[in-house]
Amino acid sequence: MDYVEGWDSKKEILVVLAHPDDPEFFLGGTIARWIAAGHTVRYVLLTQGDKGAKDVTLTARDISSIRIKEQQAACDYLGVSSVDFMDYEDGYLVPDLEMRKKVVRYIRKYRPQILVTCDPTNIFPSAQYINHPDHRYAGQVVVDAVFPAAGNPFFFTELIDEGYPPHEVEEVWMSLTNQPDVTLDVTEFMSIKLEALKHHASQIGDPVEFEKRMRGRVEEEAEQPKLEEVFRRIKFRRAEA
Repeated sequence: MDYVEGWDSKKEILVVLAHPDDPEFFLGGTIARWIAAGHTVRYVLLTQGDKGAKDVTLTARDISSIRIKEQQAACDYLGVSSVDFMDYEDGYLVPDLEMRKKVVRYIRKYRPQILVTCDPTNIFPSAQYINHPDHRYAGQVVVDAVFPAAGNPFFFTELIDEGYPPHEVEEVWMSLTNQPDVTLDVTEFMSIKLEALKHHASQIGDPVEFEKRMRGRVEEEAEQPKLEEVFRRIKFRRAEA
């Protein structure tokens, strides 16, 4: 495996995104790659995906319950160490100070070296698609939480009283970006990614057709079919010792 990341030690990695299934769709191959390499991966999801259904007889609580179980099953399959769900309403995310404080709390709790989210600047991923505002706002609140709040003792001082001292991350990786500077070849983890996605049964429809469609996209995009996941990477400069 070509370790593009360049890490010389095992990392604590925290993935903070908007909805159940976002981690697997956006970077499922990368998550599988990192876990296979011995890194620890955790998720924090801002919503429980309570609008992710077309059956109008289902309540928001019904949908949330289904999607939480599906996400936990996908995490168990991949080997994700933990998943936390916030209770913000699906589709209505606003990156305000309350949300920023909650994200800072999780950063200080889990103390990751690597933080993964969405690129908040990517409004129009293609000519056929507008990026979901929850994706963008999840990215916005995360980058705002990382800097300057998570590592500064004068931000959210009450979190220190709760037992969450400041913590500085080493890197931020932003998925779903139109300005990538890192490309990971995760072809060898394609089957793992697809199997993880199949645990989100409420979202993918017929699993056989889903896999055919997903593999077809990969085959259409290159003469030599391979699955690549791209990121915009921020590596924070550290003061000299």
